[in-house]
Formats: sequence, C-alpha cells, structure tokens
Amino acid sequence: MPSLAQVLARTASRVPQRIAVEFGSGSMTYAELDASVNQLARELTDRGLAKGDRLLLLSGNSGAFVVALYAGLRLGAIVVPVNPRSAPPEIDHFVTDSGASLLLFGPEVVENIQGLAGGGGRAGSIPALALGRATGFDDVLAAAAVQSAEPIDVEVAEDDDALIIYTSGTTGRPKGALFDQHRILWVGINTAIGLGLHEGERMLHVAPLYHSAALNMLLIGGMMYGATHVILPRFDPETVLEMLERERITQFFGVPTMYTFLLRTPSIATRDLSSLRVCLYGAAPMPATTAEALVAALPGASIIQACGQTEGGPGGILLQHDEVLARPSASGRSAIANTEVHIVDLDGNDVAPGGVGEMIMRGETMMKGYWGNPEATAETVRDGWVHTGDIASIDEDGYITLVDRLKDMIITGGRNVYSVEVESALAGHPAVGDIAIVSRPNEEYGESVVAVVTPRDGATLTFEQLREYGQQCLSSYKLPRELIIIDEIPRNASGKLLKHQIRAKLNA
Repeated sequence: MPSLAQVLARTASRVPQRIAVEFGSGSMTYAELDASVNQLARELTDRGLAKGDRLLLLSGNSGAFVVALYAGLRLGAIVVPVNPRSAPPEIDHFVTDSGASLLLFGPEVVENIQGLAGGGGRAGSIPALALGRATGFDDVLAAAAVQSAEPIDVEVAEDDDALIIYTSGTTGRPKGALFDQHRILWVGINTAIGLGLHEGERMLHVAPLYHSAALNMLLIGGMMYGATHVILPRFDPETVLEMLERERITQFFGVPTMYTFLLRTPSIATRDLSSLRVCLYGAAPMPATTAEALVAALPGASIIQACGQTEGGPGGILLQHDEVLARPSASGRSAIANTEVHIVDLDGNDVAPGGVGEMIMRGETMMKGYWGNPEATAETVRDGWVHTGDIASIDEDGYITLVDRLKDMIITGGRNVYSVEVESALAGHPAVGDIAIVSRPNEEYGESVVAVVTPRDGATLTFEQLREYGQQCLSSYKLPRELIIIDEIPRNASGKLLKHQIRAKLNA
C-alpha cells in the first residue's frame, strides 16, 4: 500500500487542478497543496526534523494545518496533533510524553506558546515555529516558500509510524494512541465503504481536525477520493449553514451539540441544503429527540451515526440512515467495514440479546498501543481486541446501544444505573439545554444519582419537574435524587462530557 503522503501525490497527479482546500478567502489546488507540502518538508528537514521524530502540531482548523500534517508525514515523522487551545502545562505533557523534538503552532495561540519559555518544562526547550506571522517566532511557511517543490527523497513504508492521537481525557490524563501508515489508510477505506464516499466530494470541516474522526475519517480519507475540503476555523451555526448552502457541501460531520445548535437556528428552514448527501454524527451520544429532529430537518440527506473510539482509529459501529429512522436511540447496528465488534461479559463471552456488557473490537485500524505506556496498552489491548471500556446493550435485532462508560456507571442500592440512558431520557425536557448524570457518595445507597443541568436560554427547571418528566420512561431508582444547575457543563472539543471534572467538584 502507498504511504499517506503518496496518496496525496497520486491524487495531485490525477486531478491537479481540482480545489483541494478552501480556507477563508484562499484556496489550493491539489497540485499547489502537494507542492507546498514538499516545500515545507524540505524546510523542516533543514530545521533538523527526520524520519521517526515526533512533530507536535498545535493549530486550529486551517489550510496551514493540512500542509503541516502532510509535510510531517512526507518526511516519515510521527505527527502529534493536539488541541491548540491547550494550556502551557498541557502542552508540556504532550511534548514530554511524546518526546517531540519540534513544535509547529498556529499564530492564533502564540500567547500559550510564549508561556512555555518560563515554565521550566521540556516544551520550552524545543524549537517552536509559527505557521504564519507571530511576534518572536520564525514563520516557517514563509521560509518554506523559497524551497524547491520537488519531492524529497525519504522512503516511507506502510508499517512506519505516522500519528499519535491523544485520547479525550474524559477519565484522566490523555494517553497517546499510536498508529502506523497502514492503519490510517484503512480508516479511509473503511469510511469510504461505510459512508459511500464518491470521487470529488465536497466536505465541510468545522469539527476539530486534531480529533481522530475529522482527521482520519474525513480529511485523510477524503484525500484518497480527491475531495474538496472546505475548512472553517470555529463553529458558528449561522456560518455553517451559510457554507453548507453556498459551497454545495455533500458530506458533513458534526458532534451532537453542533447539530443541536444548527437545529435551533431559524434559517435552517430557508437554506437550500439539497446538495447534502451525508450528515455524519458521533464522538458523543445524541439524544433520540435530536436525531429525529435532524432527520426531519434534512429530508434529502442520509443521517448516519458513527460510534467508536480514538483507540480504534477511530473504529466501531455504524447506524445507517434507515436504522436511525427505526431506532434513533441506538448507537449502531453493524461494525464499520473490516472491523469486528462484540458485546461481552466479564469472562469475554458474547452476551445474549437483551444483555449488557463491554464493547470490544478488532480490525485493521486498531491502534498499535499507547505511546510509551505498555501497562495501559496491556490493560486495553488483549489478544488483539481493544477493550473500549464502554458498556453497551444489544437487542434481538442486533441494535447496540451504549449505556455508559465502565467508570461512569452508578451503583445505587445495589442496582446499576447507566448514565447515558438517563441523560437521553431527560434531555427531551423542553427546559434542558445540556445535561450530565453523575454520582455522589451516599451513606444509605452507596451512590446517588445527580442531574447536572444547563437550562435553555430563558428557561427554568425545578427538581420536581425533572423527576416528573423522567417518571414517564425511567424506573424510580434511575431518577435523579438531586438537581444542580450550572452555567455550562464541561465538555471537551469533541463534545464528550468531562464527568471526572464534574464529580471532582461535587465531591470536593
């Protein structure tokens, strides 16, 4: 198989004048993108980056992110894309943990990079180069512009390491999932099969490109098929709707909270969104009421849910459009192509329909392991299977529904309460804007169920109202015993609830 950078070069040879990337008022054809990647790869070589070195990439969604990503891959470096809004201590963790020798950053986060110098950590001791103009730092793109655009002579094989993607950190400090070229290529192939990618798709990217779904499934996957990648720097619902219409977007991926805000934007009813073929959602559970509203609002698009993990490439399960219509509360029904998924009990045996167990998976896209962390790798990858830590139910028709994380399950009075089930049930209350279900220690029951809610703008919600609503579909022991109202529920950039932060505040 070719390397990831060879895929780009072949696409550039096949469709050189097709627009590859649009960002702001600028754009690059595939020929121009390939040339810019070669130039930056040469500049990074002159700066000391070599095959196998780790390249930390802190950039928001931009054309420069794409060029930097592929320049690193062309050199055979291991690219480490991380949240550009990371604070200096977090950046230092990424640098130290990955052993990165060079840092590239977007000018928009220059203050955080400046804060590394006096921190005393390893991050302040490695070279930092700006992807544009930033006071006090070299503009590596300007320097690369005088380099030759001829391909650099570095041999990169499919079993060479390519990416370290840090986990979401929903249960603690992020761990770096390691992938070689082969695994990432298969993510793109599997995505094409699952989503029906066509030659020349038009994709709108607003989900963070450092996140595995947007990066591996859609950006890198789309390069195989000569997609045009329209990139937005941040999520704004009105702007997203405008771009979907104006750019005649065919494929869009968003996390559930993005779709929630899009559905609340009045202009969605008047926009011409007929070009949309596929709307993909994932990274966090979507309430059934939101999924149903999305299907109704976009009748011409296939609504597909992908449910997986960074450790899978991502890989996991899919819920196709007709299955979303039939069972909007489910997480998936079939495994993503070239992937096996089972729901197993504590002994590793498949649970019977109606049962609950842990979701495990294996396939071509699974991570090699956690970078520099053999203990965590051995705990997660067993006999070739990635143990996700997700608790799921499976019914007689094969529908799989994630009900909780193993570490988030609540045991109250000796009975299991799955927080995702309760969140999905209560999210339909008209006053609920966002909700997290967590536990608090309780002397009588061991743990009690707590609902943490951010109300919709202008709405009020009482504990009694929430419980009364929940009684329609939940057993009494699953109902919250406490309601806490907060301004904003902590989520990471991919929309996942940071429940460990909520529990820490509750139990402080």
